[in-house]
Amino acid sequence: MAKAPPLISFLLFSAAVLLTFPAAISSIGVNYGTLGNLPPPTQVANFLKTQTSIDSVKIFNVDPNILRAFAGTGISVVVTVPNGDIPALANGMQARRWVSANILPFHPQTKIKYISVGNEILLTGDNNTISKLLPAMRTINSALVRAGVRDVKVTTAHSLNIIAYDLHGAPSRGRFRPVWEKNILAPILAFHRQTKSPFMVNPYPYFGFDPKNVNFAIFRSPYKAVRDPFTRKIYTNMYDALMDSTYSAMKALGYGDVNIVVGETGWPSACDAPWCSPANAAWFNLNIIRRAQGQGTPLMPKRRFETYIFGLFNEESKPGPTAERNWGLFRSDFSPVYDVGLLRGGGRGHPAPALPAPSTAGGKWCVAKSGATNAQLQANIDWVCSQGGVDCKPIQAGGSCFNPSSLRMHASFVMNAYFQKNGRSDGSCHFSGTGVVVRSNPSDGACKF
Repeated sequence: MAKAPPLISFLLFSAAVLLTFPAAISSIGVNYGTLGNLPPPTQVANFLKTQTSIDSVKIFNVDPNILRAFAGTGISVVVTVPNGDIPALANGMQARRWVSANILPFHPQTKIKYISVGNEILLTGDNNTISKLLPAMRTINSALVRAGVRDVKVTTAHSLNIIAYDLHGAPSRGRFRPVWEKNILAPILAFHRQTKSPFMVNPYPYFGFDPKNVNFAIFRSPYKAVRDPFTRKIYTNMYDALMDSTYSAMKALGYGDVNIVVGETGWPSACDAPWCSPANAAWFNLNIIRRAQGQGTPLMPKRRFETYIFGLFNEESKPGPTAERNWGLFRSDFSPVYDVGLLRGGGRGHPAPALPAPSTAGGKWCVAKSGATNAQLQANIDWVCSQGGVDCKPIQAGGSCFNPSSLRMHASFVMNAYFQKNGRSDGSCHFSGTGVVVRSNPSDGACKF
């Protein structure tokens, strides 16, 4: 987990991003930390398998007790090479010994999916370890291949301090920091492409937000939309901006095709400030899970991101400020800190925010305000149609809502489609002050709202 905030400057939003959420999540990963009086790994593995829809865990070591506990569960595991071991593992013989001791005794009974060679190495500033990072990744990968293990991929987790953010807050202009771009990150990305392994990042809005703009970090209202002046894409939250900045940096080096895995992200349920609460943590993680399952981002629409929420438990023995001990989805007795739909039989924690099912029942529609300008209406169309999940074909030529060929009518149609899809909450009709909820059906002939 990163401890220093990335250098980023983004604006607040002015309306909520609401979502219709399933009763149970199809798949999501969690980070399984162990700093506390926590249940033994066998109980943890059984709990995850029998009572949750969590299908993968990421651990910060290669603890044999944990690896044995997950054998036969079907739950995949990401293991981590301790940072201090990296320099030695740049040696091929040492890497083979490490794989023989830490992977071969457990795999494939335990579904080890990735080996993360260290965690946030560039953030440490340790030049010796940084220089040995890619060599260690290569030797471990070679050791796996030599042992006949081809379904375990090698990666390393990066803090998003690797990004030098554009001063204008344009995610399309995100670039890696020059000190690491060509000599460190470009060769790492080449390794990922060659081995078909993912680029793993830890996007934490919590460590980089402006306290005056907290809602932008936690997907809440009021907010002010951020428009990338180069792509005209609209950003409703900081997480999407972080992800698209990363993608832009990768694409600028010619590696936009490399898969991205979210190694860590989350929001604490308690800290020494008012923006930490079970409700805020639940809302943040609900939105993260939605993105993991295919919502994507403005530059990567409908893209699924394999995601590992931080973390599984509140780790009571962690040093530091209050937040460090309150990142967990669950307490040590397996009771949920809050509910995000991961328990198969329902949770007993703080309830998730109410998410009404999308429906036109009850007579509520969202239309453009009479005072909205053409530029604002077009911006609303561009934003809704760029998000995915809303069918904008009806307003195109030949579509059922193309006629009357009115910008206001077209904008109202897509604004209402977004409003209905996202639970018909008044906040999802805000559109920076250009939308209004009405009680009379605005359908016009064949154009059905």
